[in-house]
Amino acid sequence: MAEGDPILRGERECQDCGLFQNMPALAPGDAACCGRCGATLRRGRKDSLTRALACAMGALLLFLVALQLPFMDVRAVGRTYEANLFTGPSMLDQRGMWEISLVVLVTLVLMPALQLLLLLTVLLGLRSKYPPRLLPRLFGYVERIRPWSMIEVFLLGSFVAYTRLQAIADVQVGPALLALAGVMLCLVGADVVLDHDAVWEELEARGLLHMRAAPATDRVIGCDCCRLVLHAPSGWPCPRCGRKLRQRKRQSLIRSWALLSAATALYVPANLYPIITVIRFGSGEPSTIWQGVVELVDAQMWPLALLVFLASLTVPLLKLTGMTGMLLMTSYGSSAWLQQRTRLFRLIDAVGRWSMIDVFMLTVLVALVHMGFVATVLPGPGAGAFASVVVLTMLAAGAFDPRLMWDAAAAGHDLSGVSAPTGGVLSAVA
Repeated sequence: MAEGDPILRGERECQDCGLFQNMPALAPGDAACCGRCGATLRRGRKDSLTRALACAMGALLLFLVALQLPFMDVRAVGRTYEANLFTGPSMLDQRGMWEISLVVLVTLVLMPALQLLLLLTVLLGLRSKYPPRLLPRLFGYVERIRPWSMIEVFLLGSFVAYTRLQAIADVQVGPALLALAGVMLCLVGADVVLDHDAVWEELEARGLLHMRAAPATDRVIGCDCCRLVLHAPSGWPCPRCGRKLRQRKRQSLIRSWALLSAATALYVPANLYPIITVIRFGSGEPSTIWQGVVELVDAQMWPLALLVFLASLTVPLLKLTGMTGMLLMTSYGSSAWLQQRTRLFRLIDAVGRWSMIDVFMLTVLVALVHMGFVATVLPGPGAGAFASVVVLTMLAAGAFDPRLMWDAAAAGHDLSGVSAPTGGVLSAVA
């Protein structure tokens, strides 16, 4: 490190517990884990950028195909009803459910397209002789967009809808659904092979780092976007990605409490009010989430019933109770179960998006079943409340800073005795 250089090379702050640690050089296949909470800090990848670029290009080509073709069609009473990715949102908008229509369009079309375009722009830009200077800022958005790109969740929702449609009409899977499955596999492949740290290091090596002279300070701060660790005051722009440096997320507890309270208030109507009404030959009854599970059980579709029960009932309740417990224990400065709470937060943050299965199932059914007197599917008032619960709990988890749990516990307790998990342990920065 050059004299006067504020950047601390080879150091990393764990974004889950806030511990600063030395980052060793990693061989392909190796992983570096936090010595205090066990979070994976980095995985070594071989030829990361080239392989990720190939996956991203394949995903974009398949996604363009999926946007043009029908993903499913039903045949009944001598007619065929086709649906593409825009049919469901359009029908929901016509039924007065524009909020759900917007959520589906954003998570199924806009965010996946934006994620792919940004990733390709960065990876292709790094291969150019004169890479654009906005590449670091663009790459900073890739990781933030990823949780809201829900193609794999839509595929599961479509599978649930497919099984329910078989009781109404003859159902055929369209080419767009197969293309979306390919997009999902390519995105998973890109996520597996891409080393985000390698991208940031390459961006820095290409001369895209612009250091502004920061006031002299002994404070060590880690960027929560590009993971750069340096001496700088809070609020100073990161020299690598441009985001403002913060010791912790601003007003994390207040924002999390507000979002969680709104989600809790909507959880009751989301489960009490029907989310769907299936009308066949002029008759039909509204169905709540629980009644939908019971219908699948009565039809002997036990795996699907379990999937819907876990995704639509268990996961939202886990998020609400788990987040409430973490917020309360943080507010009271509890040091109990810190490692377990941190793992619970990682679980909540990872599985929250899967509750959208019911929303996507409803979208597919509304798109395909509008056969007049023969069969029609109508969205219910509970659907809007349920979609709001999913979005609000995801935002609440995103607003919560798990490092505050360790800060609050450390304020009144000695954490030096917290045992480190075995395997891949990094040494703490003195």
